[in-house]
Amino acid sequence: MSRALIVHRAGPLVTVQDRGRPGQMAFGLSRGGAADWRALVEGAVLLRQSAGCAALEMAGSGGEYEATEDIRIALTGAPMAAHLDGRRLVWNASHRMAAGERLSIGAASAGIYGYLHVAGGIATRPFLGSHAAHLAAAIGAPLAPGDTLPIGADPEPDSGKAGYCLPFDDRFSGGTLRVLPSVHTGRFSARTRARFEATVFSRTPRGNRQGAELSFDGAPFSSQGQLSILSEPMMAGDIQMTGEGIPFVLLPECQTTGGYPRIGTILPQDLALVAQATPGAALRFRFVTHEEAMAVYQPPGALYRALSQGLQPLLRDPHDIHDLLSYQLISGAITGWN
Repeated sequence: MSRALIVHRAGPLVTVQDRGRPGQMAFGLSRGGAADWRALVEGAVLLRQSAGCAALEMAGSGGEYEATEDIRIALTGAPMAAHLDGRRLVWNASHRMAAGERLSIGAASAGIYGYLHVAGGIATRPFLGSHAAHLAAAIGAPLAPGDTLPIGADPEPDSGKAGYCLPFDDRFSGGTLRVLPSVHTGRFSARTRARFEATVFSRTPRGNRQGAELSFDGAPFSSQGQLSILSEPMMAGDIQMTGEGIPFVLLPECQTTGGYPRIGTILPQDLALVAQATPGAALRFRFVTHEEAMAVYQPPGALYRALSQGLQPLLRDPHDIHDLLSYQLISGAITGWN
């Protein structure tokens, strides 16, 4: 069998994801891609490969996997309990996985979307330039037991046995999201906009990769002429106000047009706070100017370089190193004595 990852068990919504399909909105297809794009970049940094490589996105829980050859893996996004042949693995880190070993990934302890990366990326057949499943558009499907996923060539096959780790970035318990004014922001009164910024929201159980409904205390958020807006283009990050005045945040698989007023658009780097928020996590919004938004914007390449500065060797407990005797330990001891 060629270099591949075998699925023995998969959570209810495990899919292959990458950066998605930009440039398809004119044809009615939203970009899609990973719900937490920072997690994609983190995995690429940990494996020192392109941020365009596809990974497995695991919503809520992971599954059980086996590699046909020795591979390197990385675990990022919402932290989940992960074990390799019974040995506990550190999250937000990269590891070696030998052929035949079983990787078991449980439920998320915080957030929603965890990611399993492999060196070389998941190399399923691309469609419209992407490996990403887009369930709303019937592109791809959730993984099922028995699936075999091809893996690309490892860009650094001789990188040694040690893994790497990155500092933990907590985007799994809510927070404040920065919002740019949209074409419809002026339809909401200054008083309504101020109340919107002062309100604490939380995500309801209603939602998926298309969008997330938010709950709050207080009166609905209405706008001028909100029922007379014609359908217009929309994108992930837009905050729609439904006819009932309830905010609905659009996520990667959102529809490309709609007629509800949009009070603002969340900055791309903050959107994961909504995607990763579990019901009850507190979310707030703060309007920023275009100048403020541009000052903090980090495209994937810049984020990759910034995260690389924090890459550290993974310190492992000797009790967890099953092949400890294969490591060269004496020379370091002698050097230290000298």
